[in-house]
Amino acid sequence: MTRHIRHAGYFCALLLVALLLNAARVQVVQAPAYDRNPANRRPDITRYEQPRGDILVGGRPVTGSKDTREHLRYERTYTDGPMYAPVTGFASQLYGTTLLESTEDGVLSGADPMLAPFPLWNDFTRARNAGGDVVTTLHPAAQEAAYKGLAGRKGAVAALEPSTGRILALVSAPSYDPQPLSGNGSAAARAWTRLHADRDRPMLNRAVRQTYPPGSTFKVVTAAAALDAGVVTDLEAPTDSPDPYRLPGTRTRLANASKGCADASVREAFAFSCNTVFAKLGVEVGVTDMTATAHAFGFNNGELRIPFPVARSTFDTTLDKAQLALSSIGQYNTRATPLQMAMVAAAVANGGQVRDPYLVERTTRPGGSTLATAGSRAVRQAMYPSTAVRLRAMMRDVVENGTGRSAAIRGAKVGGKTGTAQHGLGNSGAPYAWFVSWAQGDRDVAPRVAVAVVVEDAEADRGDISGGGDAAPIARAVMEAVLKSH
Repeated sequence: MTRHIRHAGYFCALLLVALLLNAARVQVVQAPAYDRNPANRRPDITRYEQPRGDILVGGRPVTGSKDTREHLRYERTYTDGPMYAPVTGFASQLYGTTLLESTEDGVLSGADPMLAPFPLWNDFTRARNAGGDVVTTLHPAAQEAAYKGLAGRKGAVAALEPSTGRILALVSAPSYDPQPLSGNGSAAARAWTRLHADRDRPMLNRAVRQTYPPGSTFKVVTAAAALDAGVVTDLEAPTDSPDPYRLPGTRTRLANASKGCADASVREAFAFSCNTVFAKLGVEVGVTDMTATAHAFGFNNGELRIPFPVARSTFDTTLDKAQLALSSIGQYNTRATPLQMAMVAAAVANGGQVRDPYLVERTTRPGGSTLATAGSRAVRQAMYPSTAVRLRAMMRDVVENGTGRSAAIRGAKVGGKTGTAQHGLGNSGAPYAWFVSWAQGDRDVAPRVAVAVVVEDAEADRGDISGGGDAAPIARAVMEAVLKSH
């Protein structure tokens, strides 16, 4: 009898071991497959059973969480949602995440292993830590100035701190409120449908995902290439440029919106945006040197992250001389994001050095201690320091005596470049108005801010002056906001 009881005990122990092994197989080995199964709602319920961490601007959260008391308990909320949407993106229970809500999701949701004090225990218990916070580089007053400046317009603004690459403002207009997308009900679905049906494309991040022909603002790059290559040595010397200029190998004649461009010096041509002078100059520099300089500024770089991806700005490398002439004045296939053109202005302001831009200053644990910092950014030399000095002087002349007078700020040094980019079939579309600039306060040892503004629906005439009339006042407001902060 004792032997039979002992055998039964062994059998029960074997069954218990089998049950434990099966439980371990289900909970550990097969857990990823169950997590991915669309019918399993546990991951979603776990994900939304606690508030997300916040995205901070100027020390103030611009996001929050609302307790719905439902299965997917916490919904995302936004303060000044449309103003910060090009930075935060959205966090939706139906449609996922975008922009910072996506790239920093591990920290915000609490899933990042660095937030776990005992990672192995968390893996065993399947517990989720409280979400951390994301501290941005944005300057609240600059962001607000850019947003208000574009009110009622289509366009974008990007502003940088030249010496570090910190993004101070990033605005796209028209924008949208991410809040209605947060939930999982019919209201979120209706909001999604409405936004995607809007012909103005409010969910398009024009500051970093849309490329435009940069027009005459690209003459900053062409001037840098000409100075670095030694094609131009004397900024005051006549350039022997005809008006109009016949594009090499064609019968097409390029004219100017401004008068007095025939045989103008580079300084005069830059101040009054003479297309003929810079088209001819680009041809003289040549494809090789023009391409090298454009690359140094950041064109044709498809790997830029801030931390979300930035669309590649392009300078065609396979050009004949006529195409090179047009490319050198920011037309033909030359295209740039507003962020890229802010990098161009920042390089001039920073002695020729380009710092890769970034948007996240640091991430923090729920208690406020630092989880990770931005660290040092890549640096490359876009032009000689002596070239940057000469370009700063020319850009100041644009603001003081040329087409960018409306960007002037009392008591500050301001440099800029206006531009009008033609587009559409036969250049039939309304020109894009551009302005790129930098500003240095009277007590500053170096420029503190570089800005690029593009306005799609410019109301001025088709000349370069529209960049000064439509875009420059917006840039001035952003620069003033930054300069007043000290």
